[in-house]
Amino acid sequence: MKDTNIIYYRNELIVELCGEVDHHVAPGIKDRIDFMAFECNVKKIVFDFSKVTFMDSSGIGIVLGRYNKMIASGGEVVTRNAHGTVKQILEMCGIFSLMKYEEDEKEAEK
Repeated sequence: MKDTNIIYYRNELIVELCGEVDHHVAPGIKDRIDFMAFECNVKKIVFDFSKVTFMDSSGIGIVLGRYNKMIASGGEVVTRNAHGTVKQILEMCGIFSLMKYEEDEKEAEK
């Protein structure tokens, strides 16, 4: 599993998930996101799935948990760049009906 990159930029956290997002790595990813979101007082979290090769329900838990926290604090969560099976999983779980989905960074600039 490659490391997940979390970038703080303009009151946003950009979370670039990499490799397999499963129950082995989910707790560490959640902790890092929550810590940075609190410390930086972010208003938006963007999950980029472009480098995810596998995701189980733990990945859904990461997204939904951060969504609930951000909504409670007046923020938002966006998903981006999901492909293949990962996109199907997000769609089947109803993620796209809860939050905005972008095909790429260019769409975010619109």
